[in-house]
Amino acid sequence: MSQTTTQATAQAEKGILMSEAALTHVKALRDKQEGDLCLRVGVRQGGCSGMSYMMDFEDPNNVGEHDEVYDYEGFKVVCDRKSLLYLYGLMLDYSDALIGGGFQFTNPNANQTCGCGKSFGT
Repeated sequence: MSQTTTQATAQAEKGILMSEAALTHVKALRDKQEGDLCLRVGVRQGGCSGMSYMMDFEDPNNVGEHDEVYDYEGFKVVCDRKSLLYLYGLMLDYSDALIGGGFQFTNPNANQTCGCGKSFGT
């Protein structure tokens, strides 16, 4: 099996996908924090479309049995199972463009999204 096929298979097994740009940027942000933190991704009620995306660094000791953990080259991305119902297959990307830059969420489960891309509805 080629390396590209192996990488594609590994990505398909993850419920939350990250581009290289997003992974690089998140690691750089984490390196400015104290401790070896993981990234928690989830959803919460609110936003212009009904639900908003949530991302924050968290101590790995807070990861519970109801969390799914995805490993990206030693960096852990954590999502609770309830949020994963809305986020499975999410692609997290990052752009440093002056207009429209920042983290971008491409969610295959969203039926509608707001103009800013930070909230969605199902």
